[in-house]
Amino acid sequence: MWRRVDRGDSDELTEAHEINVTPFIDVMLVLLIIFMVAAPLATVDLPVNLPSSTAQAQPRPDKPIFVTFKGDRTLAIGDQPVALESLGAALDAASGHDRGQRVYLRADSALRYGEVMEMMNTLRAAGYSKVALVALEVKDGT
Repeated sequence: MWRRVDRGDSDELTEAHEINVTPFIDVMLVLLIIFMVAAPLATVDLPVNLPSSTAQAQPRPDKPIFVTFKGDRTLAIGDQPVALESLGAALDAASGHDRGQRVYLRADSALRYGEVMEMMNTLRAAGYSKVALVALEVKDGT
C-alpha cells in the first residue's frame, strides 16, 4: 500500500484508493514479447515423407476396395484399370452401391500432395466419404 503526499496545509498522509497498473502492464509486455518470440519457433518446417508409416496395422475387411493412383496418373480399382470419368460408377459396381464402405487409396510417392488431395475430393464427390490412405509399414525403424 502506498500513500500520497498532499501538498496542502495538513501534515497527515492519506491512503490512495487507486490501482497501480504499471507493474501489470510491464508483465503483460514481457509475456507478449515471449509469445512473439516463441510462436515462430513452434512451427515445424521439416520435409515429410508420407508414403511410409509406423502406425499399427488396422484390421481389413474381407473384401477391401483398393483404388490405386499410379505415378503416371492412371487409376485402378483392385487390378482393373479405370478412367477418371468412370471412377464413381466403377466404385459403385465394386462396392455393391454401398457408399458407406471404406475405400483404401494407394497413391504413388512420386505424386504431388495436391494431386492426392484432388483424388480424395473426387472420391468424396462420388459419394465415398470414408477414404483411408495406404502406406508401407515400417517396423522397428527399418
